[in-house]
Amino acid sequence: MIQTETVTVPEHVHGYPDVAFGGYVAGLLAGPCEATEIRVDFRAKVPLETPMSLRPTRSGGYTLTDANGALLAESTPAVLTIDPPPAPSWVEAKAVTDAAMVSRRVTDCYGCGAACAPGRGLRLLTWDTPDHDLVIAAWTPDPGLADESGQLPPEVVWSALDCPGGWTAMRKQGMSFGGVTAALTATQLLPLYPGSPYISYAWPISHQGRKHTVGIALATSSGDLCAVAEALWIEPKP
Repeated sequence: MIQTETVTVPEHVHGYPDVAFGGYVAGLLAGPCEATEIRVDFRAKVPLETPMSLRPTRSGGYTLTDANGALLAESTPAVLTIDPPPAPSWVEAKAVTDAAMVSRRVTDCYGCGAACAPGRGLRLLTWDTPDHDLVIAAWTPDPGLADESGQLPPEVVWSALDCPGGWTAMRKQGMSFGGVTAALTATQLLPLYPGSPYISYAWPISHQGRKHTVGIALATSSGDLCAVAEALWIEPKP
């Protein structure tokens, strides 16, 4: 029998004001799937502090709907075909993140906001580097992000694969501020743990009109891949 679960995104888990953070929503839809490679498509804005229905589908994915049954997002098994470039070094990533603290506007975005209290956001400060075609960051997850198992749950891992894609589209492909994640396809290769150092990096793939496709990866400080994603970002209309 198909079971429906009620889920609510906490108020602090937002990107833009009053909108649930896309990567977190994607992780909620991907986490219970049996497939190892999942695509999540966003159909409408997902609200905060609002009960929604998470329901499995016959295709092996899940749908997220509001109280009126309107589709907000859905996950499906997918095939991820991108080939990530080698990770930059931890030293380089740390230097870029330190520079981001000075260069970037401070926000409370759940993914990349430096104004978030530890454990209330990822504080993953991705930034540009002129040395190669990547945006990168050094990231050590706070213990408050872990679940009961001591690992980072899917909604946190997928969140870490979200903002770097937007920054890549803006810094490397010229996307205007205000772009949104339309689709996120990802796989997790290794467990991630709080307190451990990770390298986040992302790169441009293609750009056509308002559509920006980018790749994102998370690696250990020694360069072993932990998670990989391909994201489609949509630029706001003029």
